[in-house]
Amino acid sequence: MRDQQIFLTGGTGFFGCWLIESFIAANQSFSLNSKITVLTRNPDIFRERSPHLAVNPAVSLLKGDVSSFRFPEGSFPFVVHAAADTGGSRTGKAKDTAITTLRTILDGTRNTLDFAASHGTRKFMMISSGAVYGDQPSFTTEDFYGSLDPCLPENAYGEAKRAAEALCSAYTSSHGFACKIARCFAFVGPHLPLDGRYAIGNFIQSALTSQPIHIHGDGTPVRSYLYAADLTVWLWTVLFNAPSLFPINIGSDKAISIGQLAEEVRATLDCNLDILISRRASAGVPIKHYVPSVQRAYDQLKLKQTVELHEAIRRTAEWYGWTNVKE
Repeated sequence: MRDQQIFLTGGTGFFGCWLIESFIAANQSFSLNSKITVLTRNPDIFRERSPHLAVNPAVSLLKGDVSSFRFPEGSFPFVVHAAADTGGSRTGKAKDTAITTLRTILDGTRNTLDFAASHGTRKFMMISSGAVYGDQPSFTTEDFYGSLDPCLPENAYGEAKRAAEALCSAYTSSHGFACKIARCFAFVGPHLPLDGRYAIGNFIQSALTSQPIHIHGDGTPVRSYLYAADLTVWLWTVLFNAPSLFPINIGSDKAISIGQLAEEVRATLDCNLDILISRRASAGVPIKHYVPSVQRAYDQLKLKQTVELHEAIRRTAEWYGWTNVKE
């Protein structure tokens, strides 16, 4: 990793901020003399949000869209493709959102792979998603090939990620670089949007503003959450050490229902807030799970979860200004 160049797409998002932060820390601590080029549609917004990252001499910002950016000169042995459209805000027509999602993910992945193929890349990491599996059994393993219905617009994100993985396989066969696939599930930590579509962020936001915690559903879906610092260690390990085209689930295997999560946030942040559930659970309806098996990460890469959920919630809330937390 010494005297190397990394190219990162999606650098202004949750994953990107953590990857850049950790890169800078390692670069300084170990005197690596490496550099990272970060693709962003709006460098000015990036500088405003993360000035301490933007001014670092090891960080270069490249303005452009992931689907059409102008390729920078030089050799980039490592490429991390973290740009992704998760489906937007769920406003507008589902079919229009699906078209945008498919186009953004597939065109962006193809263009980034073209860049890697022409710029000396040795290792390419595709940030994929647990959404590739569709409806899942408990503790989904990497050899579960999924249950997505491609005719449903709401499955566009998962289908696009599956197709993006197929693109990676094709480019690896044609151009010879290794492609590492990280299938990411759910996470929590600083930089996670609190006003978006992530339940844990919304719950923390409610605690910060002393508002009731709203559950938009019946509270039965089961999730798990990995803290962002662990996420970062896992991603760098996948890039450098995972076999090519050997998908690795990234996440926690410690399951919790959305209803239990709301209670965990309330208890951890010591706030006496009402928890409002939109509707009762329907008898006979299967509970939806989004929890990975991470045995492959444990066994093959010797990774582990080091931050428990209550501590992850506390750290995230403190970063956003919460002060009345339990010691």
